[in-house]
Amino acid sequence: MLEQSCYLLWMTKKKKSAGINQLAYRIVQEATKEPAPEPNKEKNPAAVALGRLGGLKGGVARAKKLSPKRRKEIARKAAQARWFK
Repeated sequence: MLEQSCYLLWMTKKKKSAGINQLAYRIVQEATKEPAPEPNKEKNPAAVALGRLGGLKGGVARAKKLSPKRRKEIARKAAQARWFK
């Protein structure tokens, strides 16, 4: 009975396995107690501006491409999603 309960406990808390390289990296980090390197949080201002420019153009271009009937369907679906929260 104890074996079954341990098995069920293990199965319910099982996480998705990462890639073998990521797993090996984590094992080495824990074994050597080295902290993981901090990710670079600085953003390239030119890339940010370019992404924003594309985002601003994208909505307008999509709206022009859609038919009035399809835009109405999308708006109705969005309104229903807001009201049913």
